[in-house]
Amino acid sequence: MANNAHRKAAEHHENAAKSHKTAADHHDKGNHDEAMKHSETAHEHSTKAHEASGKAHTASSEASSKAGSSSGSKK
Repeated sequence: MANNAHRKAAEHHENAAKSHKTAADHHDKGNHDEAMKHSETAHEHSTKAHEASGKAHTASSEASSKAGSSSGSKK
């Protein structure tokens, strides 16, 4: 589950980066309205990436805790 959460976070980060690049390209061409639209989309993806990263790290921590607690008591 943690692996899937990290992949989802990575997808959102990649989408944010693509939107930022597209916004910069439009800005360089003087198309400021389109640049603003892509900038807003980038912000949305960044927000989703931040939320997904938090979930991924929580899932990883929980998986580590479970793995650590189950490996130490059997002798």
